[in-house]
Amino acid sequence: MDYVLVHGTTQSPRGWDRLTAALARRGHRAVAVDLLEGGSDLDADGYAEIAARQVAAAAAGSEAPVVGSSGAGPVVVVHSGAGALASAVAARLGASRVVWLAAFVPDTVRRRSLLSEIQGSAAEMFSSEWSGLAAPPTGDPVTAGYFLFHDGDLATLRWGLDTVRLFQPARVYAQEPRPLPDGVASTYLLPVRDRTLRPQWMRVAAELRLRIKALEVDAGHCPHVSAPEEVAGIIG
Repeated sequence: MDYVLVHGTTQSPRGWDRLTAALARRGHRAVAVDLLEGGSDLDADGYAEIAARQVAAAAAGSEAPVVGSSGAGPVVVVHSGAGALASAVAARLGASRVVWLAAFVPDTVRRRSLLSEIQGSAAEMFSSEWSGLAAPPTGDPVTAGYFLFHDGDLATLRWGLDTVRLFQPARVYAQEPRPLPDGVASTYLLPVRDRTLRPQWMRVAAELRLRIKALEVDAGHCPHVSAPEEVAGIIG
């Protein structure tokens, strides 16, 4: 199986390195795309095209196909705010499945953009501490560690902090959401010690918006950093 890993708003593609290695040990290939290559002012389709180009480049540089070798489309893994891009990326890559990793699930029922939902329901979505931040946590290692890597050991904390980077695609967050393409399955991994998105919000979003039951892991907002083997075992 092949995987396309889509970073969220607080990490660079390096944040996927531990999960990529864990998947490789299980015989899978993964491509971690870098959406910031296209800047921070594209719409969802624009970022999907960036992802497709990078996946194609990875395939061209490999002795074997990087995506689609099993005859099925790749598994797209979206973290955190990258959930707003899940539909566009899945459609562009012909994905077979989307894995939502502590990810925002768009409200395709009421057709609210992420920005609109935050404006109307922030207290339901986010922890009060996260909502109270005056600036993104990427600018302060103490804040980033508290929200993103509090569930790991010291080595994990140090490694995680080296992957922190801000990515805020404003046009995407203001777009009306689209549902996943027909036939694309979903898996939702819910970290129960998340300090950003509220676990209860994620649980309900998975049930009402994806029609699935979330799979819970004992981790914080970045389980691909603190628990890569567990995550790989679930999605692989």
